[in-house]
Amino acid sequence: MSTPTLLLDAGERAAWTGAQAAVAVLATDLADIPVWWAAPAALILAAAKGWIAGHLGRPGTASTLPAGADPASTRTV
Repeated sequence: MSTPTLLLDAGERAAWTGAQAAVAVLATDLADIPVWWAAPAALILAAAKGWIAGHLGRPGTASTLPAGADPASTRTV
């Protein structure tokens, strides 16, 4: 895997994780429930993102990267 592709993949994962955590913390704050509920909420968001990306994105992956940057799409075995 080339360095730019690795950086795109790592960046995508980090960005989605940060977004899911932020939404989960915001939701617990707005709902006025204990912040520890943010962890299961973020897990549900991550699972939903993976399922949606798996059905709408590149076949066989949960990536939202374009085909040229997705390591699962450019891999040669």
